[in-house]
Amino acid sequence: MNKRACLCLTVSFVLSTVKVGAADLPDSAAPPGDNVPASVPIGSGPHPAVMEVDPSLTTHTLYHPANLAAAGRLPLVVWGNGACWNAGNSFRWFLSDIASYGYLVIALGPIVDPPIQRAPLPMAPIPAGSPPAGALTKLPSSATHSAQLIDAINWAVAENARSQSRFHERIDVTRIAAMGQSCGGAQAVEASADPRVRTTVLWNSGLFPGVTTMAGGKALTKSDLDKLHAPTAYISGDAEDIAFANANDDFDRLKAPSLRAYARGVLHSGTYSERNGGEFAGIAVGWLNWQLKGDSRARLLFVGADCGLCVSPHWVVRSKHLE
Repeated sequence: MNKRACLCLTVSFVLSTVKVGAADLPDSAAPPGDNVPASVPIGSGPHPAVMEVDPSLTTHTLYHPANLAAAGRLPLVVWGNGACWNAGNSFRWFLSDIASYGYLVIALGPIVDPPIQRAPLPMAPIPAGSPPAGALTKLPSSATHSAQLIDAINWAVAENARSQSRFHERIDVTRIAAMGQSCGGAQAVEASADPRVRTTVLWNSGLFPGVTTMAGGKALTKSDLDKLHAPTAYISGDAEDIAFANANDDFDRLKAPSLRAYARGVLHSGTYSERNGGEFAGIAVGWLNWQLKGDSRARLLFVGADCGLCVSPHWVVRSKHLE
């Protein structure tokens, strides 16, 4: 088998995993999964995951393998929601699928009903010329804050060390990813200045060309991209995704090893609410397995001219300094 054919099979295998549901998930449980109880494990990975709010961290939602003992040491993923929603279950399918591959995912916000607050996402493309005066101040106030991602990291570190915790020595606190969608991506940028963060992924996201406080933290500018010290990926839809231009501009400015990939025919809403997170969940698992678990097979999705994503007609990929 030639190299290109092998890599095509690699990306096909990883992306196809998101189409397989947990055996006990009813067929009627269609996205966005509102009718699947939080205690029912879901996800396409070997360790189907539950969703819960821990009494000691009621401002966040946890996703983790139902059988912690069987899943081994869990790298940590902290997540900021689109629109900076205060609803930790608003990306349940996507985050559960990641957790089912052996991760602890902590999302901002508690479990709420309904899980997705129907509101415009506070993200806009780069305007032509200078932004109109006051344009960026018209964004809705953030319901969550960038500092809550750091709160999640600190909580996980403490629980891993606490002898009475069910997570005692079950979290790999040396392997941490910060991720977020749209407004949540800006939160991930701010949190990623923390030296404990090993990789950053922005989904349908990118910073505005001016100053913005949409992430509910410090005023962010493009200069904050210089604080991204670890491998960083920007994943989005195509030019119809309203974050497309912002993501491209951020990528062009990045100094850290980085990936820019977008899917043709995908909009700002991504594939998050599809069963098991759709295609985006496959990309997330591949990237995290490479960056946090050292998976050499997952690396082939992203590295080289013939990388798995590179040869997929559905994806357009650029990268720099990735090894």
